[in-house]
Amino acid sequence: MKKEEFSSRAVAYDILQAVVRKGQALDEIMAKHPELATLEKRDRAFVHALVACTLRRLGQVDAAIKGCLEKPQEVKAPVMDILRLGVAQLLFLGTPHHAAVDTSVELAAAGNPTRPYKGLINAVLRRLTREGEAIVKAQDAARLNTPDWLWLSWRQAYGTAKAREIALANLGEALIDLSVKSDAEGWAQKLGARLLPTGSLRLDGSIPVQELEGYAEGAWWVQDAAAALPARMLGDVSGKRVMDLCAAPGGKTLQLAAAGARVSAVDRSEKRLVRLKENLERTKLEAAVFCADAQSCTLGEKANAILLDAPCSATGTIRRHPDVQRLKSPDDVGRMAMLQARLLDHAASDLLESGGTLVYAVCSLQPEEAEKQIDLFLERTPNFKRKPILAEEVGGASELLTPIGDIRCLPCHWADIGGLDGFFVARLVKAG
Repeated sequence: MKKEEFSSRAVAYDILQAVVRKGQALDEIMAKHPELATLEKRDRAFVHALVACTLRRLGQVDAAIKGCLEKPQEVKAPVMDILRLGVAQLLFLGTPHHAAVDTSVELAAAGNPTRPYKGLINAVLRRLTREGEAIVKAQDAARLNTPDWLWLSWRQAYGTAKAREIALANLGEALIDLSVKSDAEGWAQKLGARLLPTGSLRLDGSIPVQELEGYAEGAWWVQDAAAALPARMLGDVSGKRVMDLCAAPGGKTLQLAAAGARVSAVDRSEKRLVRLKENLERTKLEAAVFCADAQSCTLGEKANAILLDAPCSATGTIRRHPDVQRLKSPDDVGRMAMLQARLLDHAASDLLESGGTLVYAVCSLQPEEAEKQIDLFLERTPNFKRKPILAEEVGGASELLTPIGDIRCLPCHWADIGGLDGFFVARLVKAG
């Protein structure tokens, strides 16, 4: 076994444990892991692919492992995590069998708690090299990989068939979408990208975005096609005072600035605002940036329009962030819903002028953070009413709209061209 193969798998093992045992977000631990940075570019990509695949397919992986054990409940956590990485390689990543088995055994041999279980790990993985394909074919992938609370919630909100479509879509990896400052058709041709109905560009290749034409001069930025919709629902913002609340990392701020708005970007995280400022500098766009709590801030003159992309459970982004369904719980949904209500109330009463427009958005599939949140807001705030979003405002994609005119994107939408993040958007108008 090559040293770099073991090193990359050892880092993947450490990162997987940080997520499933310590509750750390995958992106955060990847960004700060000291040993990951020492690996070659190819090996860093492998680490991310391995951990993400393991998290994405965790239900299937665990079921396959447990089917090979007499007393699965007695397997220690570190041993289980080594097995998980080995099985993910065998069954889903296409890693050569000998490499997946040998590196897993070597990984076990390197640690005192796991060394006595080398034989067990070897036996389980070798059995799955023979039986794994048949086991996977017999599994219900959608159900196994979706935690019970999410499955029940989606089934109640969208029906069993649609819940299954969502769960299956979450097993795929999201493609890279771009928002451009101008000339979307021209940039689609230059980059060999697909121009989506809503105006975003979608890349099919795996070239690092920093190496693509237009990155250095700031002609475009990475932003999921669904995440690009809320800012567009404010309409013509040229010359208007627009507040972007909870703005970091800044994709929507860039959209608004590119459209000619006088943008005030607000976020409570100084660290996240650093990235927003870097994006503004690269794209040569302007916005006033404020580190402040959007629940209570005041910025002088009230805004003509507000975009509130509120913090949420992020259950619509599982394709991009497979750790979400392993880290979030119903308690998180309830906690986020209370925060969202406070943000809405403050924006509506204290920050938006009479006659102004408020667009509310969340990347959540949970109705408590979306449809129900807006219903409750309108009940307690009679001077606001919904302004329905029209099909022509989303490129004619009427499947993204609810009967009352909100946007409700699901991961299974546009499945034939790569899907979408799950997003909810409502447009509200304050009485003049």
